Amino acid sequence: MVRRPVMAALSNRGYLQGPPHGRLPAEGSRSPEPLGQEKVVLKKKITLLRGISIIIGTIIGAGIFISPKGVLQNTGSVGMSLTVWTACGVLSLFGALAYAELGTSIKKSGGHYTYILEVFGPLPAFVRVWVELLIIRPAATAVISLAFGRYILEPFFVHCEIPDLAIKLITAVGITVVMVLNSLSVSWSARIQIFLTFCKLTAILIIIVPGVMQLIKGQTQHFQDAFSGRDASLMGLPLAFYYGMYAYAGWFYLNFVTEEVDKPEKTIPLAICISMAIVTICYVLTNVAYFTTVSAQELLLSKAVAVTFAERLLGNFSLAVPVLVALSCFGSMNGGVFAVSRLFYVASREGHLPEILSMIHIRKHTPLPAVIVLHPLTMIMLFSGDLYSLLNFLSFARWLFIGLAVAGLIYLRYKRPDMPRPFKVPLFIPALFSFTCLFMVALSLYSDPFSTGMGFLITMTGIPAYYLFIIWDKKPTWFKRMSERITRTLQIILEVVPEEDCHKL
Repeated sequence: MVRRPVMAALSNRGYLQGPPHGRLPAEGSRSPEPLGQEKVVLKKKITLLRGISIIIGTIIGAGIFISPKGVLQNTGSVGMSLTVWTACGVLSLFGALAYAELGTSIKKSGGHYTYILEVFGPLPAFVRVWVELLIIRPAATAVISLAFGRYILEPFFVHCEIPDLAIKLITAVGITVVMVLNSLSVSWSARIQIFLTFCKLTAILIIIVPGVMQLIKGQTQHFQDAFSGRDASLMGLPLAFYYGMYAYAGWFYLNFVTEEVDKPEKTIPLAICISMAIVTICYVLTNVAYFTTVSAQELLLSKAVAVTFAERLLGNFSLAVPVLVALSCFGSMNGGVFAVSRLFYVASREGHLPEILSMIHIRKHTPLPAVIVLHPLTMIMLFSGDLYSLLNFLSFARWLFIGLAVAGLIYLRYKRPDMPRPFKVPLFIPALFSFTCLFMVALSLYSDPFSTGMGFLITMTGIPAYYLFIIWDKKPTWFKRMSERITRTLQIILEVVPEEDCHKL
């Protein structure tokens, strides 16, 4: 509960209420709205177009442009590779449709965390948000940001290697810009996301259109005997699906901001269906375009297949491709931070994260603390060790919890049959999706026991943390006082208040 001294301090700055005792506000201070006229809440500013841009803009990152070779490597043939890309798109659509039902039935932000909390209780939900906050999200943001830094500098280092320090410095600037943007305005971050989504689709069209022209010219030699080659092994296929599903990851981010979606019962299902159809078609056609010009062997040797493709077909215009890839990465950074900050906001509101993370800026109406908490953690990840191995450790955790959340939909059908469901999917869709997720996780334990085992151990640290920070209520008095003092100080510095308290004064 917010402290009266904090509210008084903010009030003295002229932020929460009109001038006391009829006095005029200090010269140069902002004249606020009377308290009853504008509540400090997260507003419903996510329209259908903005919802589509969040999903597409977060899904399409660097992966489809840089290295689809992970799928090809583990399938062994062009035909099987395209089959897996299509199957991953359909499977992701199934998961997205299941999330559309969850999002229209449980109208709370927070995505996976909220659904696991509703179905399985606080401990699994806390473990999910614990791993997301400390490792998964900072590492994932750092990885996609490094791709942004590398490709934004690519046109300036055409004939030489880009220095690692330069990449990390420009990456740090990009991360900071994203955090500032999401702290200042929901509307502007959504508008920029729309622009970046169009940039992503433009980049994909620059690849697809020349690829289709190559097909028209008869360049089909790389599709002959498309399913011949090394046979995919039982262990290779799950890894191929991991790569494919990772490229499609992001369809769930709109559910993280459900409370800010305008008419969620209509907007969420429509945005998900339109977005997934566009992304799946774009991904499959992009891979087809690659194979019109680049052979399977050349693709496996290429560090960035989109650049290799562009250099062969587009001449000098190929320099535009790295810039568009960089903008694509920036869009993924922006969409990820926008969505995941709401997860932390909701988890804090439920008492699973520090109270300060559930507070809203009194004028900007953004969850400022939940946004900026990612900044120092991401910077630590950026300048630390091997991020990619860390993501490999924890990739299983993402699909484990998503599979559990979708399995929770089936549980709710039987446990709460009278629950309002404005959007309802056939039961085989969540059943197939959750089974596939859990099957991939189980096979990864067998095919890569070290990485998966490390990820399991890191995830399990959330259990003692839950009992130490959440359950144990006999903490020392000095610890409680220090926590309250830190919270009050941060409230005054950041000018934030809890949503439920700000209009009671």
